[in-house]
Amino acid sequence: MVTAVRTLDEGAWVNVNNTRIVGVSDIWPLVDHDVCDCDTALFLVEVFTDIGVDGPWVEARAAGQCIGCGERGATGWLRIGRADGDEFRSIDYEGGQRPSNARFSD
Repeated sequence: MVTAVRTLDEGAWVNVNNTRIVGVSDIWPLVDHDVCDCDTALFLVEVFTDIGVDGPWVEARAAGQCIGCGERGATGWLRIGRADGDEFRSIDYEGGQRPSNARFSD
């Protein structure tokens, strides 16, 4: 099965199989990161810079700002969901937050 993955609206959305699944303006608590010196960066996503697929996983890199310290930066690859056949499943994060970059298992 082929999964179509792309960005829309100049990096404002990640689109999987013609469905917008993740948009900018979310705050992601990043645990393992190089964005800033905060233990957990509260990262405001401003743009998706890259998207890709690693096996069944849909991943993205984003640029934005830590709202805790104000530092700007970009993330590494973060898993945002997985393609199961022709269905996409978003990763559920504590409190409804998006990637805490992968302190989870397959």
